[in-house]
Amino acid sequence: MTAARRFSPATIAALDRAKILGVRAGTEHKYTAVWVVVVEGRVFVRSWNDKPTGWYRAFLAEARGQIHFADHVERLVCAVPVRSARLRDAVSTALAAKYDTKASKKWVDGFALADRVAHTLELTPR
Repeated sequence: MTAARRFSPATIAALDRAKILGVRAGTEHKYTAVWVVVVEGRVFVRSWNDKPTGWYRAFLAEARGQIHFADHVERLVCAVPVRSARLRDAVSTALAAKYDTKASKKWVDGFALADRVAHTLELTPR
């Protein structure tokens, strides 16, 4: 990936600190709150389900969208499915490390299931 397709170091740091990220595919959908992790300086999200009308499917149909975080900062993004098993495993590890509370455990465990691991997207600026 070229430098032009990477978030700035300040944006990466803010996303790494963020516990919740608002994502919106296209311009028709509302923002949906999702967990976000940074792995190898890259930004990843994972869908809990695969509803036909959900944000994950919307990003598959139209990769362009927006994210919302840190005091109303908005960024235009593209979402790219992650095919690399190594990266998907690293995202699972990062989710477990970042969301490490007792209340988060069932969600972290659920995000590690194969069908959910397959729903990993990388967000890049556009």
